Amino acid sequence: MRDKKFKDTIWEGVNDLFYIWWQELKAVVKDQGVLIFFILVPLGYPLLYTFIYTNETVREVPAAVVDNNRSSLSREYLRLVDAAPDLHIVSHCADMEEAKTLLKDGKVYGVIYIPENFSRDIAKGIQTRVVLYCDMSGMLYYKAMLTANTNASLTMNKQIKIERSGNTTDRQDEVSATPIEYEDISIFNPQNGFASFLIPAVLILIIQQTLLLGVGLSAGTARETNRFRDLIPMSRHYHGTLRIVLGKSLAYFMIYAVMAAYMLCLVPKMFHLVQIAQASTLLAFILPYILACIFFAMTCSIFIHHRESCMMIYVFTSLPLLFISGISWPGSAVPGFWEAVSWIFPSTFGINGFVRINNMGATLPDVPAEYHALWIQTGVYFLTTCIVYRRQITLSRKHVYQRLKEIKSRRKPKNV
Repeated sequence: MRDKKFKDTIWEGVNDLFYIWWQELKAVVKDQGVLIFFILVPLGYPLLYTFIYTNETVREVPAAVVDNNRSSLSREYLRLVDAAPDLHIVSHCADMEEAKTLLKDGKVYGVIYIPENFSRDIAKGIQTRVVLYCDMSGMLYYKAMLTANTNASLTMNKQIKIERSGNTTDRQDEVSATPIEYEDISIFNPQNGFASFLIPAVLILIIQQTLLLGVGLSAGTARETNRFRDLIPMSRHYHGTLRIVLGKSLAYFMIYAVMAAYMLCLVPKMFHLVQIAQASTLLAFILPYILACIFFAMTCSIFIHHRESCMMIYVFTSLPLLFISGISWPGSAVPGFWEAVSWIFPSTFGINGFVRINNMGATLPDVPAEYHALWIQTGVYFLTTCIVYRRQITLSRKHVYQRLKEIKSRRKPKNV
């Protein structure tokens, strides 16, 4: 008899779980706001971000020149700078005031100033200098200016060394110009591209943020449509904590399993980004990340009482989370307090682990800290989700019982 009751309880729980799962899927499809965050944003945002940075690097940055030397050496230097792919000289100015005007108007992003004594100092064997003025509104402009001028100065240095060496053979010229031969190799990002560096982190962050927004919006809708402003509806299918948590999370997981495959596999392939991850490693790593994000979003949804609240609470966190993850800003330079704050969010470990797996070919043994941290977050946030949903079930029952008592008290006959 007890075995039969136990089996009936299990069967009832499974039926309720799939009922809640189906109701949550229907709610996602019917709610335009949730549908946007769960489907349209994951489909569109990766394409938008990747398309913006698809050129990878900034080329032919317009620059102005103030050449007060006007010698063959200064012209040779400017020719080397202009021949570089990073920079394009668009104007030769008479003085710095004219160059500043072009910089202020946005017609150029940097100024190359060659002093009057440029060639004279070189002829005397005195170290000379070239001054650069850069528009720091974009770091890539500064990088292009510095790279082009550094390469030009190194090339001229070699030529000057060879001319003054008095060598008789090409081999002697080569040794005197570069006693130590070096080779510059960009590991894991051969084109030094901005998209290959930033887009993988953005894709991981989109998964977490859209889940926070979508689940929060769904929670706000549930409260607004409930007469008691409760998160859990009073229904015979919604009286078990595990069946509610597992039913809802299963619906979210099914959606984001497809969205994650699209964002992390198809989008990089469409734009020819670096993608050297092993399929099995990537799958094993993304599984706890999606689960941690789902349970984290469900835990946070307890604070959402109106549909609009999640937009105000979560949207502004995207940029700070990208910075404190240690990708766009060096992790070693992040203050200890903010580093501790970053451990709350699955995106911190997800971004660092995914970049190493996808861009560097790491395996799970190479990212043990991130992988284990995501599983720990999954377990912790699953427990917190169960706790907050259990609390909501209790509140929902309490409000219904209070309402029933009020109705009964009204129906009692009054004593004459």
